Amino acid sequence: MLRRHNRSRSGFTLIEVLVAMAIISIALLAALRAAAMATSSVGDLRGRLLAGWVAENLLEEHRAKGDWPALGIQSGKTRQGGFDFNWREEIVSTPNAAFRRVNVLVTQAPQQPEVHALARLSGFAVNPP
Repeated sequence: MLRRHNRSRSGFTLIEVLVAMAIISIALLAALRAAAMATSSVGDLRGRLLAGWVAENLLEEHRAKGDWPALGIQSGKTRQGGFDFNWREEIVSTPNAAFRRVNVLVTQAPQQPEVHALARLSGFAVNPP
């Protein structure tokens, strides 16, 4: 007479293990993508911060010199924080003859102005007495 033992099975089936591995791999891929996007955002924020400093420096130079800038557009290149930037400065008249508006636009060096501006800043120059 054969005797059968009724064993309760413990553990996971192959299908359960494969499903669990698939879920874990999808979660890990999503985490990797989020980390890559965060890294890209940090680089973009650093470029915008440095470009803002370039624009502020240009405006502060006019204030420090106390000069009366000529109307028109000037452009140039500068280096800030290990990166090269192009800047364009537009000086326009205002209704008050004692003031001139200074608009500064900063982009990364390989790009042309207004294609992808990292910083835009406006200020005023005052005619010295």
